[in-house]
Amino acid sequence: MAKIAELLCYPIKGCAGTSLVDSVVTPAGLAHDRGFMVVAEDGVFRTQRRHPRLALVRPEMSTDGERMTLRAPGAEALTIDVDSTGPKQDVELFGKPFKGIDQGPAVAEWLSGFLGAASRLVRVPPDHDRVTDGLTPGTSGYADSCAVLVISRPSLDLLNEKLATPLPMNRFRPNIVVTGFDEPHAEDRMRRVTSGDVELGYAKLATRCAVTTVDQATGTKSGPEPLRTFASYRRVQAGGVAFGAKFAVVQPGKVSVGDDFVVHEWGEPEY
Repeated sequence: MAKIAELLCYPIKGCAGTSLVDSVVTPAGLAHDRGFMVVAEDGVFRTQRRHPRLALVRPEMSTDGERMTLRAPGAEALTIDVDSTGPKQDVELFGKPFKGIDQGPAVAEWLSGFLGAASRLVRVPPDHDRVTDGLTPGTSGYADSCAVLVISRPSLDLLNEKLATPLPMNRFRPNIVVTGFDEPHAEDRMRRVTSGDVELGYAKLATRCAVTTVDQATGTKSGPEPLRTFASYRRVQAGGVAFGAKFAVVQPGKVSVGDDFVVHEWGEPEY
């Protein structure tokens, strides 16, 4: 029986994740996941592709989501009160327009100093109504696309057999890590899944980018891997390479590490 081995939330898009024992799952994914985003002064999102030091910023959310503490190597910790009612401003994610609520000058100064580039922090507005694409439509905060990224341990094991230097799972920034499958890439064929109180519907494969070349422990780019190796066996018809699968939340609820991960429907992989 497959089970959840890890749960990970990334409160600020592009920043370090938080390992969880359990989590509420909202229609937009794990509670607080990608609910915030670092943007340039023109509102365009910042990414590890150009600012790999984002990986070293560790946000911690209070249980009620009303306070956030930011920590990073060599920087004094900063705690802010989350603003969810301020005026909305235009922000841009992959060329698409969204809205964000600015979190104030103190965190802007902190992020600008650490990243070495003028930056602001914005929060998803309460009326954020994004519609995500894929086989199962859904919503998400400031995630690249869909709400939940699932990767099974055998998928990483197969990759590491092909690499000269094995990589940790955090290189791929999943929300749910699953163990118990005999074959790698079982997540590619899952179509309807339940775990805890939650139901997930398959949306699409996760196309991978240069963020996978960033060492999440050091905030530095480490070379062509794993993209070079992915190109040898994980190319997809739509273009690029894929690793992991993205899901929409069909039924919100709660999940915990150790919960059974039950696949009710299977399909053919999209490659």
